[in-house]
Amino acid sequence: MKNAIRLLKWVLKALIFFTLFAFALNNQHEASLHLFFGQQWRSPMVLIVLAAFAVGLVVGVLGMAPRRWRRSDMAQRVQAPPPASTPNADQPPHPGAAHGL
Repeated sequence: MKNAIRLLKWVLKALIFFTLFAFALNNQHEASLHLFFGQQWRSPMVLIVLAAFAVGLVVGVLGMAPRRWRRSDMAQRVQAPPPASTPNADQPPHPGAAHGL
């Protein structure tokens, strides 16, 4: 069963790779990206798409960063409760302790 899952993962990765490789081969013609202030970037279309993907990835990660920082700060502030102390011989046991309550 494990080998079948590993084979399926490998086939899926290979399929994704060859699909992206075919996309890159089919989009080698030059395209121009018109930027601000009359700037223009001329490059193969696959590089423009890859750059747009990379910029989107960076924006997404930066958008999630503040929430992750807050969560890690909150986790550091939360402390585990102190361990339960063993009762002394002087103190009577808790009434529910005999029954496991």
